[in-house]
Amino acid sequence: MKNDPKYLADHSLRIEDLFQTRRQFLNRFGMGLGALGLATLLGEGAGFGAEAVFADLSNHPLTPKKAPLPAKAKHVVHIFAQGAPSQVDTWDPKPMLAQYDGKSIAGSNGVGYASPFKFAKYGKAGVEVSEVFAKTAQHVDDLAIIRSMYTDIPSHDVATIFMNTGSLRLSKPSLGAWTLYGLGTENQNMPGFISLRPGNVPPGGASNWQAAFLPGIYQGTSVNTKSPNVDQMLENIRNPFLGPKEQRHQLDLVAKLNAMHSQNLQKEAQLEARIEAFEMAYRMQMEATDAFDISKEPQNIRELYGNSPQGRQLLIARRLIERGVRFVQVWAGGWDHHQDLADRLRQSASEIDGPCAAFLTDLKQRGLLDSTLVMWGGEFGRKPVRDRNGGESPGRDHNNKAFTTWLAGGGVTGGTVYGATDEFGGAAVENKVHVHDLHATILRLLGFDHEKLTYRYNGRDFRLTDVYGNVVKGIIA
Repeated sequence: MKNDPKYLADHSLRIEDLFQTRRQFLNRFGMGLGALGLATLLGEGAGFGAEAVFADLSNHPLTPKKAPLPAKAKHVVHIFAQGAPSQVDTWDPKPMLAQYDGKSIAGSNGVGYASPFKFAKYGKAGVEVSEVFAKTAQHVDDLAIIRSMYTDIPSHDVATIFMNTGSLRLSKPSLGAWTLYGLGTENQNMPGFISLRPGNVPPGGASNWQAAFLPGIYQGTSVNTKSPNVDQMLENIRNPFLGPKEQRHQLDLVAKLNAMHSQNLQKEAQLEARIEAFEMAYRMQMEATDAFDISKEPQNIRELYGNSPQGRQLLIARRLIERGVRFVQVWAGGWDHHQDLADRLRQSASEIDGPCAAFLTDLKQRGLLDSTLVMWGGEFGRKPVRDRNGGESPGRDHNNKAFTTWLAGGGVTGGTVYGATDEFGGAAVENKVHVHDLHATILRLLGFDHEKLTYRYNGRDFRLTDVYGNVVKGIIA
């Protein structure tokens, strides 16, 4: 009987019998691939939900896609001035404040605070810009400055996440994740969405680059650029124990076991995404370390950007864009000036002004500005009156009714000033632009109708702009 073929088939050990579920096996097996994981890069709270590992990259969810509408923008660089810069001290001059300095302003619950900075006209358009942005202002003919921005809640954590996801309540995908979902990316050996932060995790943490209910492969990869050392920036990318050939054998085995159990048992999106993360880490080992190594840049280019955290960030951003990364988020915070604004705002501006001007110059001379949409701005603005806690060294309190954002490149009409605030800069009054409108405009510059770029979740078609948003046609070329 033991020689009977049926008996042997029924009683022989099969690989399927060695474990009960894919979860148990892959959890154990994944421990051996820890050095390949993207734990540090993916950041805390990574919400995976990707599709299967794709041997054929032509069917991969990150494969480049053509936008449904005509568009110039192919990449986005969001320079996020987190902390809420004062609009009346940077991009929105209000000479009336000088007349009301120290005097009560009706309806403001405070006394006026004249800007300590001088404004001058720049470019062919003669746009007035503060002296603290004198270098970036040299590019004013490439900028579309929206002076009539407003948002819902003047709280840093909430407004920061709102600027990045368009949601105040639900956990929703970030702008970068939606961009990646719609367009894919041009380099399968790099994450398509990278968030560069110079140190601590910003308010809201990983919520700012999350994929939420979108497949996890669209989530942003967070990189701490505080250290100029590439190996410290990109921890856990290289496997110190195995060479590329052995790593490839391991990943191929995992893919085969995964496919077998997906067919015989069940399919688990989180595990599919985990394997995809291993694959991405494997592919990144050479290309990512090269992209982040700014020592390979000529000396004159490094001097152009400056040897500062934000200079390095923007130089890395340019190198990422060159390599086909779709969306780069650059955190350039430090704008929460409740007191001592005259010194502290100047310092914050000096850290980004030169690097930002260098970035625009570099993109333009390489022919990348036309296809790259660059955005600068914070999560809300500041009041035109003195913060009562500032004492003799005043600052400005939070203001959700008015702030400024500018865009450049990627189909934007340069030398444009759109919208206006009241005579004191306290509230947007002309051509008001809400955060949802800004998001709708960015998607249109990328070639999407914001009402049609949707993802079905829990029986509903969700979109970045929820049920709101109007495209700001006045800044589109």
